[in-house]
Amino acid sequence: MKTSQQKSANDREHLARLQAYYAEYRTFPSYARLMAILGFASKSAIKKVLERLEAAGMLERTPDGDWAPSDSFFERTIASQPVPAGAPVAVSDETCEQVMLDRFLIEKPAQTVIIRVKGESMIDAGIHSGDLAIVERRTHAQPGELVVGIVDDEFTLKTLGRDKEGFHLIPANPDFSIIRPQGKLEIFGVVVGLVRKYS
Repeated sequence: MKTSQQKSANDREHLARLQAYYAEYRTFPSYARLMAILGFASKSAIKKVLERLEAAGMLERTPDGDWAPSDSFFERTIASQPVPAGAPVAVSDETCEQVMLDRFLIEKPAQTVIIRVKGESMIDAGIHSGDLAIVERRTHAQPGELVVGIVDDEFTLKTLGRDKEGFHLIPANPDFSIIRPQGKLEIFGVVVGLVRKYS
């Protein structure tokens, strides 16, 4: 008979397979499909696994009684120690923190939009063409904040600056000039996060 520790380890593997399936198909598999995915020969065994994952907060039931992912299903692990860019450090066995990326990046969903960056004007600030900027809609910002501004009816992502001549937008690339609006400078929003995919 399996111990509770063995069941817990197996359930982590079962959860990983369910997460992989959901990531690919964006739906929860049927019992018949679950038997193939998890390697069980009976629906009763599947039911016990699902109930344990429900008790762990990873799954929940819909009003119709169907199985569905809970918020915790989408959480990912953050290592307990930051990774230095210099010399290697020893790996710690400490408990890792769980985080759901959507909640981590977005505090105000109704006021937040995601904008794909285009161009190289902010490359020295670590913002590359193709990155996704998490932008919180605001009409006001402080000098020094990264903003999406509307200058003479055109959108651009820059650092907001201010001097004796007024507000302006500062690029992070010496090949680009400071933008001083000929007409009106509006703030569309403030950049609160950035996402980059390497492959």
